[in-house]
Amino acid sequence: MAREREQGQVLAQNRTPTPMLGVAVVEDLVDAIVSGRLEPGDSLPPEGPLSEQFGVSRTVIRESVKRVEEKGLVTIARGRGTQVRPTASWNILDRVVLTALIKHDDTLGVLDELSVVRAQLESVMAAEAARTRDDQELARLDAALERMRSTIDDQAEFRRADIEFHELVMSMSGNRLAESIARILMERALESWRYHGVDTPDAFAITLGEHVAIHAAITEQDAVRAQDSMNGHILESWRRRRLPDHAGKPGRS
Repeated sequence: MAREREQGQVLAQNRTPTPMLGVAVVEDLVDAIVSGRLEPGDSLPPEGPLSEQFGVSRTVIRESVKRVEEKGLVTIARGRGTQVRPTASWNILDRVVLTALIKHDDTLGVLDELSVVRAQLESVMAAEAARTRDDQELARLDAALERMRSTIDDQAEFRRADIEFHELVMSMSGNRLAESIARILMERALESWRYHGVDTPDAFAITLGEHVAIHAAITEQDAVRAQDSMNGHILESWRRRRLPDHAGKPGRS
């Protein structure tokens, strides 16, 4: 019982009821597991203590734990309670799970892996875009590249144009599965200040040059060059802005 009370305190500190209670409970439970405050093999406290800690009804707790089970983080077993599952069982592409993983990624290992996977997916899509592109698609890609050129001195607008360029290449590939996975990875990563890192003074000029190379390869229907250019761009841009391991948030000591 003492262990259960301690775990309950780890999960929530007398949460004040808010709208979307179930969503908040799920996010807190996922965060507790992903952060390691609850480890594989640990049991979640019973519904009663959890209900008190989160300030919600047992029904909300029961439904929230089911949602966490659907994400692969716990197993609900009659008579044995709810146990945390090993990392290999987690649905890492789930929005809540991946967000929590990135949030607690102090060594940047998750973001390193994410960048490699994203580079592989987008490079394959760039190759397919080069093979199949038509004049209408190429015109849209031309416009996206031009927006990058014209906004190079405006950080926010340049980043938006950069994302638009990548989204167009993915769409041009026609590979819906790869596009969906790559979008999930990119969207979750962009939510993290760690992924944005620190840009060097010439970062945008280098980035623009890499996009020019990708654009040229797709225009010339050179699939191999398009694949290599996209792969190199994603990996190198991450390497350039990557913070040191365990780096604190910029502006904080």
